[in-house]
Amino acid sequence: MLKDRLRAARKKAGLSLRDLAAKVDRKVTAQAIGKYERGEMQPSPKVLEMLALALGVQKEALTSSQLIELGTIEFRENRLIRSKKDENIVNATIDYNLRRYLKIEEILDVTPHWDKPRGFPFPVRDTHEAEWAAHRLRDDWNLGNDAIPNLSEFLEERGFKVILLNLPSSIAGITCFVANNVSDRAPVIGTSKEITGERQRFTLAHELGHLLLEFSNPSLDVELLCNKFAGAFLMPERVLWEVLGKSRKKVSIGELVALKKFLGVSVQALTYRAKDLGIISNYTYKLLYSEFARRGWLKPPFAEPSPVEVEEPQRFKRLCLRALAEEVITDEVASELLNMPIDAMMKEFNADQND
Repeated sequence: MLKDRLRAARKKAGLSLRDLAAKVDRKVTAQAIGKYERGEMQPSPKVLEMLALALGVQKEALTSSQLIELGTIEFRENRLIRSKKDENIVNATIDYNLRRYLKIEEILDVTPHWDKPRGFPFPVRDTHEAEWAAHRLRDDWNLGNDAIPNLSEFLEERGFKVILLNLPSSIAGITCFVANNVSDRAPVIGTSKEITGERQRFTLAHELGHLLLEFSNPSLDVELLCNKFAGAFLMPERVLWEVLGKSRKKVSIGELVALKKFLGVSVQALTYRAKDLGIISNYTYKLLYSEFARRGWLKPPFAEPSPVEVEEPQRFKRLCLRALAEEVITDEVASELLNMPIDAMMKEFNADQND
C-alpha cells in the first residue's frame, strides 16, 4: 500500500516528516505527509511524483501492490545500534532491497526453493554440537573439506537471498525470512558494504548459523555458538590438521597468511581456530595476537596482508539484466531496480569497458 511504501522510503532516507517537507520546498506540509502515511489522505499524482523525486525513488515504487511478509530481522551486534532512528533506517533499507529482489523474481516468474539441509534446524546446546552441525551441513552440501571460493554465490545457488547493505557501522550482518504473494518463504542474509572481505565471509557463515541452528535454552551464548559454527564451516579441522599439524609449539605468520589465501578468512580467525582445536596453546595464541596488535591488524582498517575481496552477490543483478534483455522491463525500471544511473547500467548491460 502507498502509505507503507511512502513511510518505508522516508525512513530509508533517514528523513523525518519535517525533513521530507523541506526537501519538497514546503509545497507539501509535514502534517499532510503524515496523513498520507497513515492512509487518511491520498496525494495527487503531481504530489506523489514530487515526493518520489525527493526520496530518490520511482513513483511506481510507492504505488506497487506487491505484498511482502518480512520475518523478524535479527541484527548481528544489535546491542550497538545507537538509536531507534538507526533501527528504522536498517529496517527500511532491508525492506527496500528485498522488495526489489522479490519484484524481479515476480516479473520473471522465478520462485527458487532454498536447499534445506537434512536435520534442519540443527539443535545446539553447546560448542561441540555447533561444530557437529557445521560438519553435517558440509556433508549434506557435498563440500567435504574443500574451501568455498565464493560463499555469497554458493549460498545463492542454494536459494538464500544474499544482499549487500548500507548498514550503520555498528552492524555487520542481518538475517530474516521473507515471502510475498508469489514466492515461498526464503532465508535472507545481509552484510554491510563497509566491512572487509574476510569479515564479510565470516559474517555470512555466522548468520547462516543463526538461520540453521536451534537454541532451546535461553541462557546459551548464541553469538559464541554461531561463531563456533562459522569457524568450523569455513575452516574444517582436517584442513588445519593437514596444513598446520595437530600440535605445534610455534606457528609462523607466513603459514597463517598462506592458509588464509586458501580458505578466505582472516589470520585472526585462523589463529583462534587453531587454538580452539588445540593445535596451538593459549600462550602461543596470545603471543601471535600481541604481534597482530603491534602490526595494527586488530583495529580498523584491519590491514592484514593478502586482503580478501568483498563478495558482491550477483543473482539479483543477473535477474535484472535478464529481464531487460527479454524486454519485460524498461531501461528506467532496470535502472531503478539496480539503483544505478541508466548510462552506467546500460554500460554494464552491454559489457562496454570503454570510457
